[in-house]
Amino acid sequence: MTRTAWFLIIGALLILMALLGSLVKRLPLSMAMLYLAIGAALGPYGAGLVRVDPVRDAAVLEPVLEVGVLISLFSAGLKLRAPVSDLRWKLPIRLAVAAMLISIALLAAAGAGVLGLPLGAAILLAAMLAPTDPVLASDVQVEHPGDEHQVRFALTGEAGLNDGIAFPFVMLGLGVMGLHALGPYGSRWLALDVVWGLAAGIASGWLLGTALGRLVIHLRRTMKEAVGLDEFLGLGLLALSYGVALLIHGYGFPAVFMAGVALRRVERKLSGGRPPDELVVSAEPEAAQESATDPKDAPAYMAWAVLSFNERLERVVEVGLVLLIGAMLPASALSLQSAAFAALLFVVVRPVSVSAALAGAGVPATHRRLMGWFGIRGIGSVYYLVFAVGHGLPVGEARALADLVLGVVAASVVAHGVSATPLMRLYSGMQSRRPTLK
Repeated sequence: MTRTAWFLIIGALLILMALLGSLVKRLPLSMAMLYLAIGAALGPYGAGLVRVDPVRDAAVLEPVLEVGVLISLFSAGLKLRAPVSDLRWKLPIRLAVAAMLISIALLAAAGAGVLGLPLGAAILLAAMLAPTDPVLASDVQVEHPGDEHQVRFALTGEAGLNDGIAFPFVMLGLGVMGLHALGPYGSRWLALDVVWGLAAGIASGWLLGTALGRLVIHLRRTMKEAVGLDEFLGLGLLALSYGVALLIHGYGFPAVFMAGVALRRVERKLSGGRPPDELVVSAEPEAAQESATDPKDAPAYMAWAVLSFNERLERVVEVGLVLLIGAMLPASALSLQSAAFAALLFVVVRPVSVSAALAGAGVPATHRRLMGWFGIRGIGSVYYLVFAVGHGLPVGEARALADLVLGVVAASVVAHGVSATPLMRLYSGMQSRRPTLK
């Protein structure tokens, strides 16, 4: 496709986003559904203008998808303003750990027992599809840092946490297939991939987010320095936390999420617990400079500026990535087998795992059902797919898993996109009756 055609398509699409964004929010649709349809129309089974193959082009796709997931994880962390001691964190932790482990077990059993996949491929498929997605779940996540809705907070925290927790099981699947060292009885995998990988990632991200947040606020409050270019601050922390985690052989996804959580924690602590909507941000440069260095407003201004830029960047990245998924969607992914596996995941595996994970947590049945339905799959699952291909997954298995993963992701974009607006409106209307967690 010529450069001229690319400019025309991208320009028209971005303008369409701006014009239709508010309308789509009122309809049982999502912008991701439109992006997916346009990508498919541009792909080899449409106009044939874009040709992307998740197996052949895995080396190119991996860093692109990786960046998209990282940006969304950082945004998710920045949105969660509740202190880590808050009882609201109990739900996302249960969902990200217990619900995901149950999902992996059930999906692996279905992959081996129903689809006839080898054990390693079944575990790998389960690890790809078990985590929820931080990129495509914006319609059901917290809408702003002061959003205290139980379901939204739980789904946002879950999507931020479980992308990192899934990584050891991706490595386990590769190990069972002989593509990664597990050690005697899995000892190396348990020590390095599970314990060290997760602990190092979480700790490094937390420490970097805390240190950088405190440093910036100190410089702004006491010396009126380090002002402006907050977008560089956010991107720098994202890249640094990811790089440090990889350097010490930890997982980068939880590092980036925890860096965002830690930066927000610094803001909340130094703001004295003030609600973020008390800060009035002016577009005038002089007023912005004053807020950025004001001893009372500086923490909230820093967090607001970083999150605002990151959210805008996240929307642009979502367009490109979902278009790519639509363009790489093969006809073989739209099969009865993929549809049946998606239905199994959405209707059986996800609700069962959420109900089991939240047992005894005092969550109302309506809220539990909403969390059970909105297990959105997306960019993260496709990233794990190309990551596995890049680590030696044989072409035959790669093709089979690609059909299933892309088919489930496409089904999730449609099913959850159609249901998000009406169901979340219904949920918002019930918030006055939300009980306090025990």
